[in-house]
Amino acid sequence: MAESVTITDNRTGQSIEVPITDGGVSAAEWSKLLPGLWFYDPGFSSTAECESTITYIDGDAGILRYRGYPIEQLAEHSTYLEVAYLLLNGELPTADELRAWEEEIRRHTFIHENMRKRFLDGFHYDAHPMGMLVSEIAALSTFYPEAKNIFDLGQRHEDIVR
Repeated sequence: MAESVTITDNRTGQSIEVPITDGGVSAAEWSKLLPGLWFYDPGFSSTAECESTITYIDGDAGILRYRGYPIEQLAEHSTYLEVAYLLLNGELPTADELRAWEEEIRRHTFIHENMRKRFLDGFHYDAHPMGMLVSEIAALSTFYPEAKNIFDLGQRHEDIVR
C-alpha cells in the first residue's frame, strides 16, 4: 500500500494495515479488527460524516471551501445566487448563465395567492415571525404537491428555483 497505517490490538496481538485515502482512513477497516468496540469522538473533531465534492472544512486550520473556492473569496466577490448556482452546478456561472439563473429564480419568487389570503392572514397579529416563517415554508408543500417527486430531475429543478 502506498500510504497506510498499521493498527494492532494489544489484547490479541492481531494487526491490520489500513490504507490512507484522501487524507483519512475508513472506520469500517477499524471495525474488522475491533468488532464490538465503538469510537468516541467528542464534537466529531476527527470524524467525517461523508465524502463531499461540495464542501471541505478544516476547522483547526480555519478552512471552509465550497466546490474548491475559499468561502472568503465567495463572500467578498460573489452574490448569494452565484454561490447557489456554484453549489448546484459545480462551477460559478458565466455572465449569461447568471442572467438566465437570476431570471428563472425571479419568475418563481411569487407565492400562491392563497398563501397570503388564507394562511398568512390567519396568524394572530402578534404571532412570532419565526413561527410564521416556519409554518409558511412547511405549508408550501401543500400548494405544490408534485414536489414530492424527488426522482424526477425536471421536478427537482423546479422545486429548487421555487
